Amino acid sequence: MQCLVFAARIPVVLWLVLVACAASAADYVPPRGAWEEIAPAEAGFDPARLAEAVAWARAQAVTEPADLAQVITAHFGPLEPDFRLYGPTRPRAGDSGMVVRHGYVVARWGDVQRADMTFSVAKSYLSTITTLALADGRIADLHDPVARYVDDRRFAGEHNGAITWHHLLNQTSDWSGTLWGVPDWADRPEGEDPARWRDRPLHAPGSRFKYNDVRVNLLAWALLQVHRRPLPEVLRKRIMDPIGASTTWRWHGYGNSWVELDGLRMQSVSGGGHFGGGLFISTEDHARYGLLFLRRGNWGGRQLFPADWVDRLRRPTPARPDYGYLWWLNTGRERIPAAPATAYAAAGFGGNHIYVDEEHDLVIVLRWIPDLAPVVERVLGALE
Repeated sequence: MQCLVFAARIPVVLWLVLVACAASAADYVPPRGAWEEIAPAEAGFDPARLAEAVAWARAQAVTEPADLAQVITAHFGPLEPDFRLYGPTRPRAGDSGMVVRHGYVVARWGDVQRADMTFSVAKSYLSTITTLALADGRIADLHDPVARYVDDRRFAGEHNGAITWHHLLNQTSDWSGTLWGVPDWADRPEGEDPARWRDRPLHAPGSRFKYNDVRVNLLAWALLQVHRRPLPEVLRKRIMDPIGASTTWRWHGYGNSWVELDGLRMQSVSGGGHFGGGLFISTEDHARYGLLFLRRGNWGGRQLFPADWVDRLRRPTPARPDYGYLWWLNTGRERIPAAPATAYAAAGFGGNHIYVDEEHDLVIVLRWIPDLAPVVERVLGALE
């Protein structure tokens, strides 16, 4: 980072020096157990305005009630028939967050080491498990029917048999069935007449977006079938260990989501905390993961997933243009007007976010801060 300070203090420098400085900043990745922090001014921020942005974000945090089992049940229980928790929960503590620019930490607050529930941010991790299967040749084409890889009644019939990996990734599958005791229609049921929920009309796969945890859990189960190993093990070996993540994160399924594969008992994990379970992870581990995406899968010269996966996950879904492959997009700058259209984010219930912005070489992680857009606006406004 000394290059940046040197360049800032000398009005005229050789372009080779500037190029070398930019390259060194772009190549920096934090080693395991450490992460270099620099002053906001060195990273191009107005220190006072960045401090104001962080203070504003913290003032919006919602951390009570701490009992997330109570919070989840109070939120979904009145909306969904026979609602219950199938997986574990963990009480939340105070808010936390990080701002990372050029790979270096410029702001952090709260307990960034605490592994908290992260809800639907887990979906974006599940998306990465998919590209690993694609890179390994376990999936030949995302537009292939899942039934070609998973010989199971869950993908039988004319409707479910036409569902592709692509449909599951952008939540347009309209899969019909029951998984781990929960029918698809019982997850955020639509319509005012409960008597008609069970007999909902089917929509052709790809034609209609529906945010649905049952179907995301189906993707997790299908990926378990093709990887033939527990997905947390795949994530740890292929992604989290190489980026120097901690050993505190856990990815849970449900008490009834255990299956047997090749004579071994494995748990199929959930893609969120809607019914409990999901990914319990620290703010700092999220920030490392976000930096990996900012670097397009490259970590210290090692390509952990294909670089073009970032472009693929950012392609807008026709049925929901602000959604890609289990990441939220900023198409038309509608979700976050102050941010570039190319920015994207993982988001989870309760205010859990990973924001990735290639144009500004920036990652922002928020925990228990509900609205991402005004925080991003203030952080970007602090850039000089």
